[in-house]
Amino acid sequence: CEALADHQKSNFKASPRGDKWCDEGLWYYSRHPNYFGELMVWWSLFAFAAPTVPLWTIASPLFSSFLILGVSGVPILEKKYDDKYGSMPEYQQYKKTTSVLVPLPKFDSAMTKDL
Repeated sequence: CEALADHQKSNFKASPRGDKWCDEGLWYYSRHPNYFGELMVWWSLFAFAAPTVPLWTIASPLFSSFLILGVSGVPILEKKYDDKYGSMPEYQQYKKTTSVLVPLPKFDSAMTKDL
């Protein structure tokens, strides 16, 4: 998921539409599918190893999640894109209808207007 998302974004940036936010491929379903992939790697490694390693090893996926979701990943990019595209109605619609992290089907903007 992470590698595919990075590849899709790289291809998008090289396209004529590359001066906008990426909304193709996995990016159609998630605003940060690369971070979702990264977190899935960490949590999967822990889940597979959990029966044979000490419980304190959960610190690694927890810390990675904290950094990506709360410090250096999603918040920084959300602010960057809000500053750059926030005044554009198309971007606001993309934000309203697209999951922040987990690739999900598009939301109906009527369902999310009160969120």
